[in-house]
Amino acid sequence: MKKECVSIGLINPKSASNVGSVMRAAGCYQANQVLYSGHRYDRAVKMSTDTKKVSTSIPLINIESLGVDSLIDAVTPDTKIVCVDLIQGATPLPAFSHPDNALYIFGPEDGTIDQKLVDRADFVVFVPTIGCMNLAASVNVLLYDRLAKSARAFAGDDLICQSKDINNNVKVRV
Repeated sequence: MKKECVSIGLINPKSASNVGSVMRAAGCYQANQVLYSGHRYDRAVKMSTDTKKVSTSIPLINIESLGVDSLIDAVTPDTKIVCVDLIQGATPLPAFSHPDNALYIFGPEDGTIDQKLVDRADFVVFVPTIGCMNLAASVNVLLYDRLAKSARAFAGDDLICQSKDINNNVKVRV
């Protein structure tokens, strides 16, 4: 069986609430790590929105601590680079086939992904929408799409039992 490795890359995120929500999405959809560049998040980290404490089980890493300057250089060479943004010529997410090993790179909340990074990407995709979505919402949609197109999405009650909280004992009656 193939081992998947899913990484989320955030370019200079500015909002602690967005990064906290990205971490929650990473936990819900079983991403392996979240990488980020820049320093704005480090300054905003005092406000924590990682309500499920996912950062205790999924690494949240500033790439500077790895001694690299680019998100691409923070992953193994066999990782496919996927830029996710509203970029002309990008593939619509519903038509995209996710690679097993992927680094999904998202631009900053108040900008876009640099052309040099897009040029190095294996794939560029966009979430079809009118207007642009919030960073965390974009990550959620991308990771949901990855799950929905996988065999795990059809795990039924097993997946539900792993996901629901202990206060939820409701069942569908046939």
